[in-house]
Amino acid sequence: MTRELLLAFVGFAFVTSVTPGPNNTMLLASGANYGFVRSLPHMLGVSLGCLLMLVLVGLGLGGLLARFPMAYTVLRYVGAAYLLLLAWKIARSGAIEVGPGGARPMRMIEAAAFQWVNPKAWVMVVGAITTYTPAENYLANMLVIAVLFTAVNIPTIALWTGFGTALRGALATPGRTRVFNIAMALLLVGSLYPILMS
Repeated sequence: MTRELLLAFVGFAFVTSVTPGPNNTMLLASGANYGFVRSLPHMLGVSLGCLLMLVLVGLGLGGLLARFPMAYTVLRYVGAAYLLLLAWKIARSGAIEVGPGGARPMRMIEAAAFQWVNPKAWVMVVGAITTYTPAENYLANMLVIAVLFTAVNIPTIALWTGFGTALRGALATPGRTRVFNIAMALLLVGSLYPILMS
């Protein structure tokens, strides 16, 4: 793999990881509602889920989806329905609680599993494999792409969680928290538009 291709891929990984989307919106809300440390499993789940997805798509799942395009369409709509459910839950979240309570951040396994119905994650992974993975020495190149993507993804999603955590003080009243959670839910719903319209 050439240096130029690697640099281009790092740019792709950065832009797709740092721009708003379902994961970043949920991590922003998680940071604001639960803090950075309690959101760590959510962050790790996002990165590990994307890594696993990238490797499996690279190893052949992408070919299966290309052969059966209806499966990809079904995944997009299942993902959209799940995102709408998550948006509803975020919008109905109560005031920020620092102690133990009924509400909790997303678990690592839940965040990892969510990637399989996340339309933006599919676009990112398929783009990484089809555009930036040369056919020569394919397996080695695919693994380099997977490791690089994860190395870029972890700090960029941490930025979103950190920003949400920084907002905790500003969201100390139930009214502000409610407005914030509704805004995050609307952003999550809005993140579906470009993906579903493509």
